[in-house]
Amino acid sequence: MLIVLDVLVFGGATASALYALVSTVIPNAGKIMDALAGRPQHRFEPLATLVRAENRIAVRRWSSASARPTWQQREAA
Repeated sequence: MLIVLDVLVFGGATASALYALVSTVIPNAGKIMDALAGRPQHRFEPLATLVRAENRIAVRRWSSASARPTWQQREAA
């Protein structure tokens, strides 16, 4: 009876440890494989992304503002 209890306790502990390892390794498997292969990591540049997004927003605002006719142009036509 004690052997069954030991198998259940240690089996559960082993299963939960394996689950924790797998759940943390699998999402980062690509990064791990790149590091093992010696490929450089992609640089994280949040400010460069922000600058590109701000430029896109500014261009969209500029293009949408110039496309709308003003009231004076409507009355003249």
